Amino acid sequence: MTANPVALFAWPSQSAVARPVAKAKIYAHAKPTAALRALFVEQVESITWAYKLAPESINLPAKPDVPEIEVFEIALKLPDISHSVLRCIDKAIPFPILFVLRFDGRSQPIAAYKRPSDAASGQWVVGDYHAAPWQNDDLARPGLPVALDLQGLYEQLLRQHLVAPARPGESLRDQLDRLSLLSAKQTAAAKLESRLAQEKQFNRKVEINAQLRTIRTELHALAS
Repeated sequence: MTANPVALFAWPSQSAVARPVAKAKIYAHAKPTAALRALFVEQVESITWAYKLAPESINLPAKPDVPEIEVFEIALKLPDISHSVLRCIDKAIPFPILFVLRFDGRSQPIAAYKRPSDAASGQWVVGDYHAAPWQNDDLARPGLPVALDLQGLYEQLLRQHLVAPARPGESLRDQLDRLSLLSAKQTAAAKLESRLAQEKQFNRKVEINAQLRTIRTELHALAS
């Protein structure tokens, strides 16, 4: 499996915001722990609200689940970031966010599926984070995909971050559920492989190998 390489776009100039976001404002809304604040200090150089994809900026109608889409650029001190830092920012901003990480002349798009909570009005549910590969900043970028409304655009943009493409007719939620199960199976397979390498008894090796064959078959089915 390879991630789709097209997850960075030539964002429309009329949607540009280019406004710094103070870490203190994130802290005020998300109430991070002291340990999480320390991660912000260690990993994040600056946060910029780069673009706002909204009806008034890109002429697409809003939907209840996607009234607008924010693009946040994060300049990093290290070539990596804790997902808990991104989740803290997502918690502070009540709209879907596409993050673009910036480090040493390269950029990486990363995002989680974000939707209003079915259970609590005014609350948002944030899923797992999915990242496309790092790209050089001088690469040409395509324009936004064609969509009828902001929800359709958001789903298309988010799918570009996912490691396996959608199956015909597969909804975004179903695709994300499948990828979540795929990730869990990959973790389980890695643990079995580690156990197999350490196991000395022949009978146990045979048993672990059988379990590995089963889980690899499941992995292939989930990824296809």
